[in-house]
Amino acid sequence: MALSRRTALKGILATSGAIALGTTVLPTAVMADWPKKAFEANTVDDVIKALFESHDIEESQKISINAPKIAENGAVVPIEIKADFSKVDSITVIGDKNPVPLIGQFNFFDNAEGYVKTRIKLASTSNVVAVVKADGKLYVARSAVKVTLGGCGG
Repeated sequence: MALSRRTALKGILATSGAIALGTTVLPTAVMADWPKKAFEANTVDDVIKALFESHDIEESQKISINAPKIAENGAVVPIEIKADFSKVDSITVIGDKNPVPLIGQFNFFDNAEGYVKTRIKLASTSNVVAVVKADGKLYVARSAVKVTLGGCGG
């Protein structure tokens, strides 16, 4: 059975209308807010001020950052962050010497383990800073990563 030209055009218009509606309505409901001020910040302190209401942060041994001491390629630096707290709300990753220090923020639901494993980009030798929001407080830990040029390790 052959489709008439009119039926084919109606189908095309209905499909493109559904796609247009889906791209204008759906992403705004699904996508997270863009923390513009945090991405415009130039320092670790400015990132923290832009993301969190509280500025009181304490160093914590309950946060472990597993990152290489020397990264031969700053474009792909594997990191693993574990926060050993009862209720972790978020883990924020910051590269203190990056042109845009905020690398990312990972938000967790109730009963989720505070654990992130990812690859990040570091512009140069710097500290990887993990800010953990847990139990209504802010905690921080740092790990130094040396980025070598050409993978010489020196």
